[in-house]
Amino acid sequence: MSTPLIEISQIEHLLRNYARPFLMKVVGAFILWFLAELLIKSLKRILIRALERKSVDPTLVVYAKHSLGLGLKALALILILGIFGVETTSFSAILAAAGVAIGVAWSGLLSNFAAGIFLILFRPFKLGDLIQAAGVTGVVREIGLFATSIDNGENLRHFVGNNKLFSDTILNYSRNESRIATFRIQLAHSVDPIEAIETLKPFLEGIDGANAAPMISGEITEFNPMGTVIQMKIPCQPAKYAALVSEGNRRISRALREKSFPIPEIRAVFPASAGRSES
Repeated sequence: MSTPLIEISQIEHLLRNYARPFLMKVVGAFILWFLAELLIKSLKRILIRALERKSVDPTLVVYAKHSLGLGLKALALILILGIFGVETTSFSAILAAAGVAIGVAWSGLLSNFAAGIFLILFRPFKLGDLIQAAGVTGVVREIGLFATSIDNGENLRHFVGNNKLFSDTILNYSRNESRIATFRIQLAHSVDPIEAIETLKPFLEGIDGANAAPMISGEITEFNPMGTVIQMKIPCQPAKYAALVSEGNRRISRALREKSFPIPEIRAVFPASAGRSES
């Protein structure tokens, strides 16, 4: 009858000397991690406010926030493990070895991280810019540690790897202070293109977003079987480009109707020998 009592006493000994201290350490680690998360969030808010007061570019603010959060979390993890008796030196060695292995396996991820730093340093675009790169056209919403968020014209969000963006040709529609809106218009053979250009100019003046200088211009660009092709160009603000193009197309359509421009038709061209009868 003494055997069960011995087993119970051994279980109590294990629970008292090993299990309970271990559970206390786990609970304490979770509590400290929770407090560390609150502290990290507070430090990130302080950093963001400080950078915003210094009028730092929003692109750098977002990147600094993510970098600070990742670094502080790694530091908090090492400190918590040290507080609860985990050998941090060996843990750091394990982390270093794991980092090398992960670096070899995830070279693409690390290249995205490095490309993100270069995107911040060289600044080919910033938050809110309309760009075209890596097969995506849209507005930049966030430059993260590994990927950049871009919203396209259908308000769908694309997450593009930073390395793919940095290694591709980037077309920034918002970088310059002015952008040229171009309207291509097909005229019939009977229409004088110079007269058509002067006729269309008054219809295109005063569109919201158009720049006062340089003025609206027109030019002849092509001759084809349907007639003459002209281009009307309006310098405008990049942010209002889409609305200006839409309004410009409406005004050109109204002008062609009001001025009774004939509809272009393909004119058949026959060789000089056509119609000759063979003797």
